[in-house]
Amino acid sequence: MAMETYKVWAGGNEWVGRAGLIDVEDPATGEIFAKCWTASAEDVDQVVELANAAFKSGVWSKAPRHIRADVLEKIAELLTKNLPRLIELEVRQTGRAIREMNAQVPSLVKWFKYYAAIIRTEERSVLPTMGSLHNWIDRKPLGVVAQITPFNHPLLIAVKKIAPALAAGNSIVLKPSELTPLTSIELGKLMKEAGLPDGVFNVLPGGGPTTGKALVAHPLIKKVDVTGGTPAGRAIGAIAGQNLAKFTAELGGKAPLIVFASADIDLAVNGIAFGSFIASGQTCVAATRIIVHNSILPEVVEKLKAKAESITRRMGSPKNVESMMGPLISARQLGNVMTLVDDAINSGIRVATGGRRLTAKSDLDGTDFSKGYYYPPTVLYETARKVSEMRIWREEAFGPVIVVVGFEFEDEAIALANDCEFGLGAAIWTQDLSEAFRASEEIESGICWVNTHHRNDPSSPWGGIKSSGVGSENGIDAYHAYTTTKSTIINYATTRQGLQNDDWFREGAGEVRYG
Repeated sequence: MAMETYKVWAGGNEWVGRAGLIDVEDPATGEIFAKCWTASAEDVDQVVELANAAFKSGVWSKAPRHIRADVLEKIAELLTKNLPRLIELEVRQTGRAIREMNAQVPSLVKWFKYYAAIIRTEERSVLPTMGSLHNWIDRKPLGVVAQITPFNHPLLIAVKKIAPALAAGNSIVLKPSELTPLTSIELGKLMKEAGLPDGVFNVLPGGGPTTGKALVAHPLIKKVDVTGGTPAGRAIGAIAGQNLAKFTAELGGKAPLIVFASADIDLAVNGIAFGSFIASGQTCVAATRIIVHNSILPEVVEKLKAKAESITRRMGSPKNVESMMGPLISARQLGNVMTLVDDAINSGIRVATGGRRLTAKSDLDGTDFSKGYYYPPTVLYETARKVSEMRIWREEAFGPVIVVVGFEFEDEAIALANDCEFGLGAAIWTQDLSEAFRASEEIESGICWVNTHHRNDPSSPWGGIKSSGVGSENGIDAYHAYTTTKSTIINYATTRQGLQNDDWFREGAGEVRYG
């Protein structure tokens, strides 16, 4: 079968990019299964100009709200109809287990429906001005916005950015990860079918230092919205700042998860496994630092070991609906995880289970793990060396690896949770309501879950503090971040009142208006 070649999506058409072809690899097998054209700096300039022309035309930016809402709902409808095809492609390019994608991808329609509802029902503010004045606030789109998305949730993270940006009336230029560009291109085609005008949504595959840099540095870009690693986020923010573009960034994480003595241990272990090992640990809110009360620490470690080994036994091909976990995205990412775990082991940490790359054949379906980038769920615990000094505690592994440490007192648990430069997600497991309130107040994170993890809804803000980012996705705030406010003030005084009160430079003394 001939290998499919994907093209740049711009102006409602497929383009051959001038930066050449890249390979798209199946991380489960190491096979190159597709190629994709990438955008040069010249392509970026041309497409941003094209997107700006679409914006200036008003075909979308000035379209009535109900028209924009209708199109967003039509996108949701077409997304639903194309789910099997998109899920298959998402599994192939990410290596994510199909059981995960079967659960995640259908939920994306909620974002388009939510923001369609926002613009159908949004009310304008009328301000309490003094005198015979009527002052109201409108929200106007920014213009052309740049969106940079990562490899771990290509469709989900793209949709979280696209839906509010389109609802607000902006034109979009999206640069997906060069590792996983394909479903974003397919999404562009669905949007055209749904009635989105040409030039309003564009996809430019390519590398960060080339395509990405040219995009975020373009003077016509009015906002940059990036999800990625913290070093990349800082670099992108510095470039965007030179053009005074708005900036939103969802960056790195090293989420703490505290298990108090009052927690139901089985519920907590199930929650840790989900929070830590979903997406092979390749999520920025992955629970990687597990902080457990000493009284239950041995039992929690033992049950985590059993849970991780159960997952490992059922790892196989991502296309197998019975497979519990897929590979890491690339050889490079596998190497990063191996380096951090090996460093921890050499520093004296104990391994309850995992800790080595999988190279044998799957017990589930015979998949040859050595051909892909498979790493088992790994539980590390206990060390003579202070754990907070170890790289595995401080650096984002982005893999299925957790470190379990004990604590005796509540303030000690909070100190361990906050002992990190990141502050995106955190979780608490307890049956004590007062304990939950106290701990959730003290943990330094943008999101804190109690007795659950990784819950994500279009209405719920998603963003971090410290080195985990700027601003947030989801909710009304994300929509507002894709707009600027316009204040309109009307003087409805009579002519006589105006002549009496508003002649600033009239002859004679007397009080006059100011403001």
